[in-house]
Amino acid sequence: MSSKKILIGISGGIAAYKTLPLIRLFVKNGYEVRVVATQNALEFVTPLTIETLSNNALYADMFVSKERDIQHISLAQWADAVVVAPATANIIGKFANGIADDALSTALLATKKPLFFAPAMNCEMYSNAAVQKNIETLKSRGVYIIEPQAGFLACNTQGNGRMEEPETIFEIISHFFRQDEMPRKKALVTAGPTYEPIDAVRFIGNRSSGLMGFCLAEALAKRGYEVDLITGVAHLQIQSPHIHRIDVSTAEEMLQACEIRYKEAEIIIMAAAVADYTPEQTHTRKLKKQEQPMTIALKPTTDILKKIASKKTENQIVVGFALETDNEIEHAKQKLHDKNLDFIVLNSLNDKGAGFGTATNKVALIDKNENITELPLNSKEIIADKIVEIVLG
Repeated sequence: MSSKKILIGISGGIAAYKTLPLIRLFVKNGYEVRVVATQNALEFVTPLTIETLSNNALYADMFVSKERDIQHISLAQWADAVVVAPATANIIGKFANGIADDALSTALLATKKPLFFAPAMNCEMYSNAAVQKNIETLKSRGVYIIEPQAGFLACNTQGNGRMEEPETIFEIISHFFRQDEMPRKKALVTAGPTYEPIDAVRFIGNRSSGLMGFCLAEALAKRGYEVDLITGVAHLQIQSPHIHRIDVSTAEEMLQACEIRYKEAEIIIMAAAVADYTPEQTHTRKLKKQEQPMTIALKPTTDILKKIASKKTENQIVVGFALETDNEIEHAKQKLHDKNLDFIVLNSLNDKGAGFGTATNKVALIDKNENITELPLNSKEIIADKIVEIVLG
C-alpha cells in the first residue's frame, strides 16, 4: 500500500465523471488524495461525491474553504504528484501561458512536483493547432501527457481527444512512483548550446534549444536513472526529481562540469551543441561599433565528447550526436570510430522538421558495429524515448 500524496485536479469537461473511479483507485491503494476542482467541473460532478470518495474536503474556491489552512500554495507543496483529469483545452491553455484565475490554475502554477495531464475534449478542439502548441509547451516543461493510443506517457497528435481510462492513469502514476523507490543508476546528459563571449554583451552561439537533451534526461530518469543534466543556456524546465541540472555557459565550463561527474555515470549522452571555436580574446566591456571592418581571432574549443569517450571504462556507454549537411552517414560513422563512441545519433539539416529549433526530430542511430536504426519524424520526447530504449538494450 502506498503512502504517497496525490492532488487531483478536475476541470470542466464531460469526462469529469471518469475522475471519480480514479479517486477511488488511489484511495483504495493507500494514497492520500485531495481534490481541487474548477467551478465548471462541479457542473458534472458534485462536491459531496468528491469529498466522500477522497475522505477530504474539496478545494474549489480561492476565497472560501472549509479548511482554512489548505490554500493553493500549501496544496501544491503537500502533494507528491499532481494529476489533472480531465485536462480541458482551457486548463491546458491557462497553464501553458501562466494564467492563474481559479483554484486549480493557481495551484498548478504554485507546484514544483511532478505533473500529469490527461487531456479530454472534443476531437476538433483537440486537433486545433493552438491546443497542440500548448500541449507541446507543457511537454517542453516536463509535464507528463497521458493520452490513449499514444503509448506510455507520450502524446499522440492524431488522437481523438478521449480521456485515458482511470485504470491506465492510475497504473502510469503508480509505475512512476515504483521507479522512484528503486535503487537508481547514474547517467550524464549534456544539452543546449554554449555561448562563447566576444565582449560584455556579444557571443558566438547557435540555435540549439536544448530540448533533445532535456527529453533524453527525462527518458533516462523514467527508466530509473539518477541523471546529471549539464546544460548550456536553455529556457526549459526539468520535471523529474531525479534530474540534477547544472547550468553552464561556455564550452570550457561544460568540459569542467563533465570531468567532475562522468566517472560515476554508466550512461553518458552528449547531446549538447558545443561551439567548435571561441574567441582568443574576450573583452570585459562592450566593443564600440566602428566604421572599419572588425576581425575576431578564434581558437578551437576542446572536443568534450572525444575527451570524455577516450577515458570511458568497459562498464560505460557513451552516445554522441552529429549534425551534418552532406555525406551524413559517412561523416557520422567516421566520428563514431574517431571518438571511441558506442553510439552516434545523426541529425541532418536536410530533413524538414529535424535539427535545431523544432519540437520534432528525425534521426539515425548508428552503433559501434555500424548498424543503423532509422527513427522517423516524431516529437523529440518520443525520439528520446526510442534512443534510450535502444541504447539500454
